[in-house]
Amino acid sequence: MSFGQGGPSWGPGDSRTPDWAALAEASAARTRRRKWLMIGGGAVATAAVAAIVATAVITTGNGGASGSGKNASELPTPADLPAETSAPGPSFSSVAPPPPPDPKDYIADEKKDTAPVTVDAFFPGRKLTMGDRVYAKGATARTTNCATTTQGALGGILDGNGCDQVIRATYSKGGIAVTVGLAVFGTEAEARKAAQQASGGMASLSGSGVPTFCRAGAVCRRTANSYGRYAYFTVGGYTSGKNVTTNSKDVYAVGDDLTEFTFRQIRHRGEVQASAAAGLPAS
Repeated sequence: MSFGQGGPSWGPGDSRTPDWAALAEASAARTRRRKWLMIGGGAVATAAVAAIVATAVITTGNGGASGSGKNASELPTPADLPAETSAPGPSFSSVAPPPPPDPKDYIADEKKDTAPVTVDAFFPGRKLTMGDRVYAKGATARTTNCATTTQGALGGILDGNGCDQVIRATYSKGGIAVTVGLAVFGTEAEARKAAQQASGGMASLSGSGVPTFCRAGAVCRRTANSYGRYAYFTVGGYTSGKNVTTNSKDVYAVGDDLTEFTFRQIRHRGEVQASAAAGLPAS
């Protein structure tokens, strides 16, 4: 009996016996070959997948945990980086700017002090406020005959130093009145000399609600100062005619306020003119 090519060739009546050991070994060999073929194929597939994943990682080039990085292909090459620029840097002038005008220069000489000289320019309004103190404004006057505004030797001193005009204004509060006299000169030196030589004093100016005061021998307080081309004098006392003493602190306080106010007005005049000369807005 025949089973075809490669099969057993025994049959009934065949005296040969199959070699069972050889058949078993052949079957085991075939099983081992199939197993190694499967393992080898799996290893090849695993390597191919790893290669694909690695290629994808290199291609995408994610920038770390933040995910904001650029692809490797987008990074600039050395040739793309900016070269050194030849543009000049900032420059600064070594010449200092000129200093601002000195306000006093504009009130020290009549050639620069060209603003109008009027009563309202120095003593504006109907009252004067200094801190919490308010003074009523009384009579005012302006004259080019300087000596007529004075008492004692002051008239000759003003004329002798070239006084151009005198402006007077009176302020009062609580039975006390003070007259301020502003004498105008051509130069600072003339005004300073007149204030230093002062003797006698400014004559009080009554009217507009203020009675006559500091006349007929009444003792009053007098002051003399100068700033720029202006000399300014005060005479103050009680409207009742009572004499002023060193204990009359109220009279001294009113006189000091009027003296301070006049100084500020002269200084402000210089500041306004200096600002105009520099092209700045007036304060």
